[in-house]
Amino acid sequence: MLRIGLTGGIAAGKSVVARRLAELGAVVVDYDALAREVVAPGTPGYAGVVEAFGPEVVTPAGDLDRAALAGVVFTDAAARARLNAIVHPLVRAAARRREEEAVAGGRSVVVHDIPLLVETGDPAAFDEVVVVEAPADVRLARLVEGRGIAEEQARARLAAQAGEEERRVAATVLLDGSGTVEHLAAQVDALWLRWVDRTPDAGPGAGEAGT
Repeated sequence: MLRIGLTGGIAAGKSVVARRLAELGAVVVDYDALAREVVAPGTPGYAGVVEAFGPEVVTPAGDLDRAALAGVVFTDAAARARLNAIVHPLVRAAARRREEEAVAGGRSVVVHDIPLLVETGDPAAFDEVVVVEAPADVRLARLVEGRGIAEEQARARLAAQAGEEERRVAATVLLDGSGTVEHLAAQVDALWLRWVDRTPDAGPGAGEAGT
């Protein structure tokens, strides 16, 4: 089995890569999705976040107010570290379970989609570390114009992540996410073909790159 770590700066194109890899037959473990699951109402993670940050991060319906929480942690490094200490161990445990399920099902390529792999993870734990790159001004424009995030908050989110050089040091594969979706997907297809050569039983979709 190939264990792949996938990361990249916010709005660099990582989601495009993850989606294409899933289409080609990889099992993609989405750490953002897991981070939402482990703090759903009624979970220990939810209780820990509310205890740490107070009722201000809870909506009237009882869910976590993610916008309010983001407003706190993306401008306060200590608060961000406090949140990470609650959420990250729960996410890692959930990711391990997903990988075990994939292996039990005979899957040969498991991609761990981790936005903060370099900042909080262990790149050496993976057979390959794929980093998706795009210039900071491109990513800022995508956040502001494409996602409707206020420019000040968008800049804070960019600043909260590792720099490009830090990610490059960890990378075994660099993908250019600055262009079109099609350009990025073509790079993924070429990468998949190389992985299929290493793991011929890569699972559903193996060998379909370029379709």
